Amino acid sequence: MDEKLNETEAPRGLITPEQAKALDEAYNSRHEAVSKFLGKPDNRSTWYSLDEIKKFLAYAEKQAEELGYTFDGIRVYEGAHKEDNLTTMFLIPTGTKKSSEKSQDNIAYKAAAAPSGDVPGGGGLNMGTAGDPPAANYPQ
Repeated sequence: MDEKLNETEAPRGLITPEQAKALDEAYNSRHEAVSKFLGKPDNRSTWYSLDEIKKFLAYAEKQAEELGYTFDGIRVYEGAHKEDNLTTMFLIPTGTKKSSEKSQDNIAYKAAAAPSGDVPGGGGLNMGTAGDPPAANYPQ
């Protein structure tokens, strides 16, 4: 993560606010079903501060290195807290096992071509903040 990011280049997968609204609306039936099952409104979003995300990325990169992996991304999982069964999102580092046979170009190509697996033993990030209120739709 030492590379300087090109601040003018849009990331792959960027969506418009209209597309975000359509995705949010398409989720309504799932949210209603889970909320009905729980007997209370379920979470619809999870918020992490920019500082938490930056710290997590630096931590994940260091931990992946120590575990013998090249950190190349994060996977977002949906989960539920045991205490209240409310939905949460958590982030897990992904990467590829380091090998002396792999060149940096090969690693970069693989990262762009297909998602990597989770880094075994890599710590995740959870405990973000729910929406306000938790059941609030996009945009908040």
